[in-house]
Amino acid sequence: MTRKKMFFITLVIAAALVASGAAFAAEKAFLSIATGGTSGTYYPIGGAIAQAVSKGGAIQATAETSNASVANVNLVATKEIEVAFVQNDITFWAYTGGMMFESPLTNLRAIAALYPEHLQLITTKNSGVKVIDDLKGKRVGVGAPGSGTEGDVRAILQIAGLSYEDMKTDFLDFGATTSRFKDNQIDAGFVVAGYPTASVMDLATTKDITLLDFTPEYMDKLVKEFPYFIKSSIPAKTYSGIDNDITTPAVMAILITHDEIPEDVIYEFTKSMFDNIADIHAAHAKGKEITLKTALDGLTVPLHPGAAKYFKEQGMSTD
Repeated sequence: MTRKKMFFITLVIAAALVASGAAFAAEKAFLSIATGGTSGTYYPIGGAIAQAVSKGGAIQATAETSNASVANVNLVATKEIEVAFVQNDITFWAYTGGMMFESPLTNLRAIAALYPEHLQLITTKNSGVKVIDDLKGKRVGVGAPGSGTEGDVRAILQIAGLSYEDMKTDFLDFGATTSRFKDNQIDAGFVVAGYPTASVMDLATTKDITLLDFTPEYMDKLVKEFPYFIKSSIPAKTYSGIDNDITTPAVMAILITHDEIPEDVIYEFTKSMFDNIADIHAAHAKGKEITLKTALDGLTVPLHPGAAKYFKEQGMSTD
C-alpha cells in the first residue's frame, strides 16, 4: 500500500470518527413534563421549567397538559412520562398505597419541592357559607373524581365531621368549578393550586366571591391528623374583592420522576432548572417561590440519585 493511499484511508477514518463524535455530542435526552389543566398553575410553571431545563443544552424538555396529581403519579409509575408535577399528599398516598391507590407505587422518586399549593374554598359572599359547617345542604364542587383536590377535600371534611352525604356534591375540575359559579349552579367549590389561580382570578372579575377563612382550632386539628398539610395563608388583594388575609391549609407541589431514569439525566435536569431559576421566577408569580432553600421541603418519596447529587454539590443535606 502506497504512502499516499494510507494517508487517504487515515483521513477517511478520522473524518468518520469526528462525525460519529459530533453526532454523539448532538444527542439530547428528551423529557416530557406532565403538568395540569390550562386553567391551573402547573401548566404555566411547567412551561417555564421546560424552557429553563432546555436552556442547559443537554435536555430537550416539553410541558404537557394532564389531569394533574393523581393522573401524573400513575403516568410516572407506569413510565409513560418521565417527569411530573404532583402534590406531596398524593405522592405520600401513592408510595404507601393509601387513599385512592390500591397498592404502593414504590418506583416514584422526587426531584425537588417547588412551592406551597393552597386549598381554596371558594364561595359567594351571599351564599351563607361563613364556616366549614355551613356547607351542609349546599351545592359543593369537590374536585374531579379521584383527583388530588378530591383527596384533600375528603381529609378536610373528615376533620369537620362532614361527609358527601351532608351536601349536594359535584365532582368538578378547576375550570368546571368556576364555570358552575358563573351559571349560579354551585354555592361553594374547592380548588387546590398555587395562588393566584387563573380560573379563580377570572371568576373574581365577574362574581362577588370570597374564600373560606379556616379557624386556628380547625387548622390545629387538620395538621395533627394529616401532617402533609401545612398552615398557611393567602394574602389580601390576591383576588379582586377579597381584602383580608385568608387562613387556609396548603400542601407542597413537587416534581417527581421514576427510578429508571438515568442519574446523569436527572442531575442535568435539576442543575439546568436551578441554573436558570431567574427565568422561572420571571414567568409566573408562583415561580418566585421555587428556590434552592426550599427544594427539599415536604418531599414524601425518596430523592432521585441524580437530584441528590446536585443538591449535595450545593452543600445541602439530603439525608
